[in-house]
Amino acid sequence: MAVPRIAFYAPLKPVDHPIPSGDRQMARLILRALETIGPVEVASGLRVYDGAGDPAIQARLTAAAAAECDRLLSLYATEPERRPALWLSYHVYYKAPDLIGPAVARRLGIPYVVVEATRARKRLTGPWSAFAAAAEAAIEAAALVLCVSARDRQAVEAYGPPGQRVAMLPPFLDLPPAPEVREPTAPPRLLTVAMMRPGDKLASYRLLAEALQLLLAQPWTLDIVGDGPAAAEVAALFAPFGPRVTLHGACPPDSLANHYRTADLLVWPGLNEAFGMVYLEAQAHGVPVLAIDNAGTGTVIRDDVGGRLTGPAPEEFAAALAALLADPPALRALGRSARAHVEAHHALTAAADRLRGLLSGLMS
Repeated sequence: MAVPRIAFYAPLKPVDHPIPSGDRQMARLILRALETIGPVEVASGLRVYDGAGDPAIQARLTAAAAAECDRLLSLYATEPERRPALWLSYHVYYKAPDLIGPAVARRLGIPYVVVEATRARKRLTGPWSAFAAAAEAAIEAAALVLCVSARDRQAVEAYGPPGQRVAMLPPFLDLPPAPEVREPTAPPRLLTVAMMRPGDKLASYRLLAEALQLLLAQPWTLDIVGDGPAAAEVAALFAPFGPRVTLHGACPPDSLANHYRTADLLVWPGLNEAFGMVYLEAQAHGVPVLAIDNAGTGTVIRDDVGGRLTGPAPEEFAAALAALLADPPALRALGRSARAHVEAHHALTAAADRLRGLLSGLMS
């Protein structure tokens, strides 16, 4: 008897996208988790994303998606051994709706599943109205929606159709080796890992710079890993700190892991973060984190366990940072509990087991 196959699709950031990001990383991790269940095929590499609210872009992508639907249905008809028993899509929202999965799943008569669905009904009017409607339709078509945050789950359940199953799938990662025990550095080494782009990312960099300006009398250095279209603005924000701040640009995984191994604390405000993979990565390396308390950061950071969550003002962020820097033993203890928390709640193996339990019934 043939093992049921799974079709996987990530409309926002395909797994082979050249630019690293938390979305691409999460898509790859979900793919790896699914591979422990059975054969998985990336159904399409078409990126469906409109960041500008441009009807022309949306029309072009809608046509391209229709062509992909035709291609896939023809493929499954001529090569039935590749026909999936279930379709799973990752990250569906109004700027990146799934224009392929629901149509193909409906034609094949197979279950359709969404991981990380964000409902934004207020976008049903305005420049993203067509894509917002498509995202809403895709989410409503899902037999199962797996949410990564309680905030998303509330919205999905509030507007979901009768009979739709909704469950949680906490963000996860492949755990690195357990960190070696080491003494804190002097001065303390702070680390920031984030893309540099306008909007919330740049606003977080600005808040971080404002907070550090309040701590010039304290010893610290900061390494910043990241790149993007707002790199010049970020460089200007941190230029006044001179040699205390080093901008490394984008780093390959091995270099990034070394930054985590040598850091004492990850500092990243995380304004409006969905959840932030960097917070999980840091904690997995035994590095505590400092972030602003919101629905996204609270998904992966437990206050006083993996780090500290603060209010949104630069003064609040600076006060929390000062307190952490003033207590090295507490900082080391947070690093140990951060690693233990990620091991217990956010490991790839646990996520794979959870996915297997949730999906096996749909494919039987």
